[in-house]
Amino acid sequence: MKLPSDFQFSQASLQAFVDCPQHFYLRYVQGLVWPAVEAEPIEVHERRMALGQHFHRMVHQHLVGVDEARIAQMANEPELDQWWRNYQSYQPATALLLKSEETQASHKTFPEVTLSAALSGYRLLAKYDLIAIRAGERAANRLAVIFDWKTSRHRPRRETLAATLQTRVYRYLLVRAGGYLNDNVAVQPDQVEMIYWFAEFPESPGRFPYDDVQYQADETYLQGLIQRIEALSAEDVQLTDDVRACRYCPYRSYCDRGQRAGKLDEQIEIATSEVETEALLDFDFEQIAEIEF
Repeated sequence: MKLPSDFQFSQASLQAFVDCPQHFYLRYVQGLVWPAVEAEPIEVHERRMALGQHFHRMVHQHLVGVDEARIAQMANEPELDQWWRNYQSYQPATALLLKSEETQASHKTFPEVTLSAALSGYRLLAKYDLIAIRAGERAANRLAVIFDWKTSRHRPRRETLAATLQTRVYRYLLVRAGGYLNDNVAVQPDQVEMIYWFAEFPESPGRFPYDDVQYQADETYLQGLIQRIEALSAEDVQLTDDVRACRYCPYRSYCDRGQRAGKLDEQIEIATSEVETEALLDFDFEQIAEIEF
């Protein structure tokens, strides 16, 4: 498949290819914009998206030092107010990072940071909600933690989260490109952990440590995906076999997979990937907005 020389891969584009090569081709290669509703009722869908984006903005302001009382004034919807209260009560970045024998270890936080690295002749890029680096004097206590905020109404299974391209790309890329956040010292795989914190389920974060075996497996897998994309001709691009997922794809009418969008509240039952990714609802992860599973 002919890709521009400056093409950049992300977890979103790679997930799109895994879920439906045709979706990847139409969106990321042809750049086709198709004016279709992703889910119904559209008003509810758009409201949930907006609330998720709003919450991410509130957390970012908190992390950069904006006064909490001022941020709380932004919580002008019941869901936002509850999410913010959960965030304040649990303080995930602190509660989950400071559990260490080395209580005096220094910490650095990097909200809304972007990392990229070369992979198979292209750039692999990711934007993180938060990366926290815990220095520590002992190597065993050094840690680089990825935090990702989720506002969906359903909590996915651990196996689903572990398999998603977001989990694999984010941890892999932190090892590849995170050294400059760590005083130019390379981040080792066993120092990396990814934590999904769910605003609706504040006491049940999803925690995913890393190691060298997983890192090597991820590198091989990601390289293989890119090579598969390069080797695929436009004529050989296939549609997904899961026609249920097409109900939540904006290209469904273009591909003769139906006209009407699927019901938003049914999506958790039919989604091929129960994670917040635009692979089904066609939003860039970098937009930060949250999508129902």
